[in-house]
Amino acid sequence: METPAHDDLPTPAQQALDALAVNAEDQAALDTLAHSDVLVPVPDDALDGDGAEPTTVALPVLEQSDGDQVVPVFTSEGTMADLLPFVSRYRLIPLGALASQWPADDLSLAIDGSSEHGLTLTSQGVRTLLAR
Repeated sequence: METPAHDDLPTPAQQALDALAVNAEDQAALDTLAHSDVLVPVPDDALDGDGAEPTTVALPVLEQSDGDQVVPVFTSEGTMADLLPFVSRYRLIPLGALASQWPADDLSLAIDGSSEHGLTLTSQGVRTLLAR
């Protein structure tokens, strides 16, 4: 009998996303999410090393069909590979730290994008709910 693949088990962040799908005010789930590390895709054309500041991260921004701009982050490598198969590199960043420095403009955050766990927050929602 084969043991199930590790990626089949939902991460704590994915469990929190599922809880928030049922109750958007679930404080325990928001806390779990804020303290979870997320994978932030690094475009292959991003500069390496020399000039990069280790405490800053370039946010990948995707423009949606309605013109809204969204930053995709992911709770697991498997989810990122499913939704963005062309991305091979990422940085692991605590979501709360990312949220605390979130830009003030109308930039949304998509956690696990269009997956079954997906959650998209407005710029205000990111700063209000996740900046811990």
